[in-house]
Amino acid sequence: MKYLPLKIILLLFLSFPVQSQTVLGKWENTNEQGKVNSIIHIYEKENKVFGKVDRIMKEEDRDRVCTKCEGDLKNEPIEGMELMKGLEKDGDEYVGGTIVDPKSGKEYRCKIWLDDDNPDVLKVRGYISLFYRTKKWRRAK
Repeated sequence: MKYLPLKIILLLFLSFPVQSQTVLGKWENTNEQGKVNSIIHIYEKENKVFGKVDRIMKEEDRDRVCTKCEGDLKNEPIEGMELMKGLEKDGDEYVGGTIVDPKSGKEYRCKIWLDDDNPDVLKVRGYISLFYRTKKWRRAK
């Protein structure tokens, strides 16, 4: 009888769903050599997911602008740029949005999802027609 309150508390604790990992937060974008180029902040706005360049790691590159971008992003600073837009949750993935590569100025259709084996790895896929490329970003500490 004296353990009954403990059992009740334990039962209540276990009945709440465990919150799964999320794509929201800060992610390290790396180059081909594995060096971190920038930190991307992924956030939710109006029930859609967006991502912006939170920090460029090389201090001398922090004032760079997107000279090759088109439209509203033309000549905008890359640090602070909203480069991922309009993703919507579809099962375990976020789809239907776009992502811009500030180096080339090109815009791609985009989807993102957490790695099945490691929720601290985000897979980011950009599409043009039937062709795609997938990058892995690591959760920033």
